[in-house]
Amino acid sequence: MDSFLIVTKAGDAAARELGLEIAVSLRERNARVGVSEHSPDAPVRSGLAEFGDYGLVLVLGGDGTLISVARRMHGHPAPLLALNLGRVGFLAETSRERWPEVLGRLLTGDFLVRRRLCLEYAVLRGGEGVERGLAVNDIVVSRGVLARLIRLGLAHDGEHVASLRADGLVVSTPTGSTAYGLSAGGPLVHPDLDVLAVTPVCPFLNSIKPLILPADGELTILVEDAGGDVNLSEDGQKAVPLAAGDRVVVRRSPHDLILADLGRSSYFLRLRKKGFLAGGGA
Repeated sequence: MDSFLIVTKAGDAAARELGLEIAVSLRERNARVGVSEHSPDAPVRSGLAEFGDYGLVLVLGGDGTLISVARRMHGHPAPLLALNLGRVGFLAETSRERWPEVLGRLLTGDFLVRRRLCLEYAVLRGGEGVERGLAVNDIVVSRGVLARLIRLGLAHDGEHVASLRADGLVVSTPTGSTAYGLSAGGPLVHPDLDVLAVTPVCPFLNSIKPLILPADGELTILVEDAGGDVNLSEDGQKAVPLAAGDRVVVRRSPHDLILADLGRSSYFLRLRKKGFLAGGGA
């Protein structure tokens, strides 16, 4: 690996300073390096036009920054690796203090490349597409500020699954199963599985249980009765207003999230360390 793009968390002076320090070290080892501050409001899928032909993207920030960068460079062949400057750091598992060791391993190719599925969605209104997007963690259809249940219909590959009244519905990737879906009572899903987790949020009369569905199918969420504001959110970072009668069609994206894995800890060890499983520590 001899070319790197360093992307720093937006508005974070410490991240920018660290990025410049890492860039100097890489250039001293004859690597080609670019440094850029993340722009959360920029369009997604800017891909090669913005991220160039670098071989690896090093993200300085927390999980939120990593996910936002991943959406914007979706389809780019370079793997991502994050140095954790945030709080939880489940995806951005490498600490900033270890960056000299990390650089040494990256430069010698001492890492694995992991692929994780992502989701694409389209909002259909009157049969016409009015919005589309991408999610690394999850797609959530939920009520607005008023405490009114919404009625949703759920179908998989054209077959009706259930109708429910609830605060909302979470469709998680395995990567996102440790996020909102877990808080709503959904399962932890191993990231090597090609499945989706569908979890209701506070369903009335407990009318539907969390579901694990194959990722190669098409999932449709119908807003049957709004009863108030209804929104779709992608990765908790973008909101799309929905109306009664809207259909949200969710599919697996043809492009995966690509991560560089240093193999410093197993999936289950990270779960224990971050408090998702009992018996923390090694």
